[in-house]
Amino acid sequence: MSRIQSDVNRFRQIVRGKVREELRKHLGQHEMVGRQGKRMVSIPVPQLELPRFVHDDGGQGVGQGDGEGDTRGSRAGKDPGAHALEAEFSVEELAHMLGEALELPRIQPKGRDELQTQSGRYTGIANVGPESLRHFRRSYRQALRRVIAAGAYDPHRPRIVLDRADKRYRTWKPRTQPSANAVILYVMDVSGSMGADQKELVRTESFWLDAWISSHYEGTRSIYIVHDAAAKEVDRDTFFRIRESGGTVISSAYELALQIVKERFPVDDWNLYLFHFTDGENYSRQDTEKCLDMLADRILPQVNLFGYGQVESYGTSGDFFDYLRKRFAGEDKVALSRIPDREAIVGSIKLLLGKGR
Repeated sequence: MSRIQSDVNRFRQIVRGKVREELRKHLGQHEMVGRQGKRMVSIPVPQLELPRFVHDDGGQGVGQGDGEGDTRGSRAGKDPGAHALEAEFSVEELAHMLGEALELPRIQPKGRDELQTQSGRYTGIANVGPESLRHFRRSYRQALRRVIAAGAYDPHRPRIVLDRADKRYRTWKPRTQPSANAVILYVMDVSGSMGADQKELVRTESFWLDAWISSHYEGTRSIYIVHDAAAKEVDRDTFFRIRESGGTVISSAYELALQIVKERFPVDDWNLYLFHFTDGENYSRQDTEKCLDMLADRILPQVNLFGYGQVESYGTSGDFFDYLRKRFAGEDKVALSRIPDREAIVGSIKLLLGKGR
């Protein structure tokens, strides 16, 4: 069994290498987004299966028969195995692989370059402190200096007695280190025209957006906002499951996003990202104009990046993308993409993350 397990483990390493080599090809596949823990992501790879043998129905095993060369004794099974392999990666590994596959520029966080943190080490030395932190070597070195300076040192009978003034103690020295935080606000239209297929595209793309941005910051928070005619904040699971039947008023989501930022994420302390996914339908031209003004006057001055992904929905021909492109052409903080199907996810990710913001 140990040899079998060793072979299985080796095969899993081959699978990991295969994922690395072909990541770009599989970025748009929903199978790539697997079980997520706090630090690790387990990705199913159904394209590769462990080989297995099945016993022949006739009951003859290998080496049995009349010598005619019965090839049916054991044969490779033609059906897929019961379980797909899973390759386990850290989020940091996936982000690095994504950056290499799409040649993404590194993000340059805005705001504070250095923050005083509670981390550090006992690297300082002081003349006072608790005996539990007394530095033995430093203390006796100081005593030796004192004795030699006084001419009382006898190399034949070296005897050093510590005075109170000789004692040295370790002290905590806090470290100033680079540290920045980010919040990603995901906004999605959940009106009746946004179906399960559209949400699956958003789920796949948001996974990679989250992995790349999180790899550049000390701490990252994700906020999820859904909207139809009204907007509300939800948890991640609800974000991808909920479906409403109402119309679409996009400005309601932008208003809620601004409120959340104002109350919980001061611009001076957070790097802000807002990604909006919708089929491009809006309630009225007046609300569209309102959204454009909100973006120009209130949202863009605060965020690192506003990303917009328009997924295509059957029977709709939303024009919000066109209004954004016309108003914000050349704006460095705005990234726009169309996502008609899974094949478009790779290009969309590159468009949204390609500005290095």
